[in-house]
Parts: sequence; C-alpha cells; structure tokens
Amino acid sequence: MEKPIVVGTLGTVYGIKGWLKVNSFTDVAEAIFDYSPWLVHQHGEWREIRVSGWKRHNKGLICKLDGIDLREEALALTNLEIGVNADNLPDLPEGEYYWRDLIGCSVVTTKGYNLGEVTELMETGSNDVLVVKANVNDAFGQKERLLPFLEGQVVLKVDLAAKTIEVDWDPGF
Repeated sequence: MEKPIVVGTLGTVYGIKGWLKVNSFTDVAEAIFDYSPWLVHQHGEWREIRVSGWKRHNKGLICKLDGIDLREEALALTNLEIGVNADNLPDLPEGEYYWRDLIGCSVVTTKGYNLGEVTELMETGSNDVLVVKANVNDAFGQKERLLPFLEGQVVLKVDLAAKTIEVDWDPGF
C-alpha cells in the first residue's frame, strides 16, 4: 500500500461510549469526514476504520468509529494519525497542486540553471515557500534555497509530468 496522506489525528477519548476527539488538518475542519475510509497507523501498519457518526463539540470535533463502543476500546486509538489513500483526494482545478506533488520536482530558472530539488514546502501566512535542496556542486555554494511560491512572479510554470518547476529567480540569491 502506498503511504496514505495524513489528514488529521485521533485525540483523546470523549465520554464512555467510545467517542474520540478529532484533530483535522484539512482547510475546513469538517472536510475530514468527507473521506472514507480512514486509515489509522497503529503498531507499524495502516489499517482501515470507518466513521459511523460525528458532530461538533464546543470548538472541536468528535467522532464515533464502527465497532468502538467502549471508552477502553477508544483509548487504544488515541493519538493515532488519520490517513486517506491519495486516490480519495479530490481532483484540483487547473493550476492548483497538492504539496506532495511538488516534492521531488527539479527547480530550474528561466535561464536553464538547475537550482535543485524541492524537499518540502512551508506555510508562512503570506505565501507558501518552496524549500529547495541545492545540487551537490552548486556553483553559488548554496545548500538550500527558500523560494516564495508566487505564481506569475517567481513560479512561472509547473510541469508535474516532467517533475519540473520553472522559476524567475537569481541562482546567487
């Protein structure tokens, strides 16, 4: 099985009937319940679970899982990651990308200089940032570059098929 995309975690137990708090990583917290089935990472492997019910509680979310009816059963699931198969993620409109799709892409300037490979992305509030690990023999002595993901300004073209991102960026910066 391909490693699932982590969309949240199961929190502490709520009540005595097996309900659990849910920490959602989705943009809209309730959207975590749009994915089915969930996969939880327990004892070194991912296994499938299904949500039988959920609701808002105070400022958070709680859920009931199929087959979990007692507080003690729910305790065994606390703090586990919630994942979904990548196939369950919705298709994005043209020009939008999942971060996971950008990781591993080569970043090349408009003049053909290869800046390196995207290793991660960071959310800064004002804009996302590409973390680019420089090539081993980088002519400018860089080990890592941080490039703002500003489409049309810095990021000019993303080609997921070719795993390349074309940027307008000075390699010496």
